[in-house]
Amino acid sequence: MNFDDFKIRKAFSDKDWQEIKAHDTWQIFKIMAEFVDGFEKLSKIGPCVSIFGSARTAPGSPYYDLAEQIAFKLTKEGYGIITGGGPGIMEAANKGAKTAGGKSVGLNIELPFEQSSNAYIDSDKLISFDYFFVRKLMFIKYAQGFVVLPGGFGTMDELFEALTLIQTKKIGKFPIVLVGKEYWAGLIGWISTVLVEEKMIDKNDLNLIYLAENAEQAVTHINEFYSRYLLKPNF
Repeated sequence: MNFDDFKIRKAFSDKDWQEIKAHDTWQIFKIMAEFVDGFEKLSKIGPCVSIFGSARTAPGSPYYDLAEQIAFKLTKEGYGIITGGGPGIMEAANKGAKTAGGKSVGLNIELPFEQSSNAYIDSDKLISFDYFFVRKLMFIKYAQGFVVLPGGFGTMDELFEALTLIQTKKIGKFPIVLVGKEYWAGLIGWISTVLVEEKMIDKNDLNLIYLAENAEQAVTHINEFYSRYLLKPNF
């Protein structure tokens, strides 16, 4: 036990401390249950593309419409669509998949402000998670591509998680498409100058990202990627 642990320990009675330790142990089983539930449901779905973006994007906005178009077109190409299950871009993508008659998956997360799932997820393909790290694994493990529309911290987290795992060869390479050149220009500019020039990444790492301006470019890039590689589950 280090000094910080000692200070925390001293704040509790022996009984409370034992209850905390027992809670931590039982929490392992809750985490395992989320993994098992996710693996069992998602392993049966087939090739999918995960679509990310802000929950704050309003219906009828340009990016909402774009997400819906991309999901619709990808579904017509035979992909299922995976989203975070909430409103905004997630809702738009599930709506596009549903309209096209394809598989519409939602990986919802339990949050303090109670994010509710959107109405366009297949009833048998809605999975709720308490743990972000379990949910993020499902996005990556069962996706054959990422389409990333404008979003905030959560969207950035999911984007860089995938880039890191591909860069370090922990998972196989798959297409990562950023949609909206104007939105992403500043980030890509910073990566291609500061990170490359400071030798924090190799310049070839930039090839992991494809910038698209419309639905046709995003879908074409994913199709062309898999015209060169055998399409198979990413696990």
